[in-house]
Amino acid sequence: MVRENLYQSVQVYYETSDSCTQGDKQLNFFELFYVLSGKGAHIVNGNKIQFNEKELFLLTPNDRHSFDVDEFCEFLVIRFTQHYVAEFQWKSIDQMECMLFHASHLPESILKNPEDSQAVASLMQYLLQILQRDNLYKEDLIRHLVNAIIVIAARNLSIIRPQHMLENVDEKILEIIDYIQVHIHKPDMLKLEVIADKFQVSKTYIGAYFRRQAGESLQQYISAYRIRLIEHRLRFSTKRITEIAEEFGFADESHVNKFFMRHTGVRLKSYRKQNKA
Repeated sequence: MVRENLYQSVQVYYETSDSCTQGDKQLNFFELFYVLSGKGAHIVNGNKIQFNEKELFLLTPNDRHSFDVDEFCEFLVIRFTQHYVAEFQWKSIDQMECMLFHASHLPESILKNPEDSQAVASLMQYLLQILQRDNLYKEDLIRHLVNAIIVIAARNLSIIRPQHMLENVDEKILEIIDYIQVHIHKPDMLKLEVIADKFQVSKTYIGAYFRRQAGESLQQYISAYRIRLIEHRLRFSTKRITEIAEEFGFADESHVNKFFMRHTGVRLKSYRKQNKA
């Protein structure tokens, strides 16, 4: 496996690929790649998804990925560091870094809003034109376009937050959500008393506090987030049910099936059969 590094805060480039498999690479930066043309498969951390043109994908630091393309493909790739995300003064999207950092849990195209898909298509074409010419203010234009694309990506990723969260939610709630997403594979670290102790909130108060701010209980959010990730594994990966159970800290296949049935009404194998990408 090749380890790829980035030595500048932002890098944008055009890339093509013929019908071949590109080897596994591991990143130490964020990477947005947009499919200008072509189709194939993208494998991220063992999860495989088919891609088509006009789709946008996000890779995060330490992700492992490779491509298996079916035909000639064109990509526009945007790479940026954690420092770039942390330093930029985002005005209207809280915890930009949090949303970006955990996107690799969800390996499908991150564009959900049709209007945003059209906007990104236009921005990418303009970005490609800027790259191919030596214009005045070229670097400034590239950074402004990159920032716009990052904001649109984050807006589409924001659906991983509780649907009814307060607009001016406490920063501590965002930190708790960040903590949950980081440790979603470790049930022992998501116990009420552990979270309460971590964030110095009373065990008897943290449940009501989270519900008031997020519009749902702490356990509801943890379960819903875990269910969503399991659904993506079933749709986009070839992992066996026992491997999925192990990944998310369940005792065995029976245990994860009971959990999934309780929240969705279907067994894991049935869900996979009905929704396999």
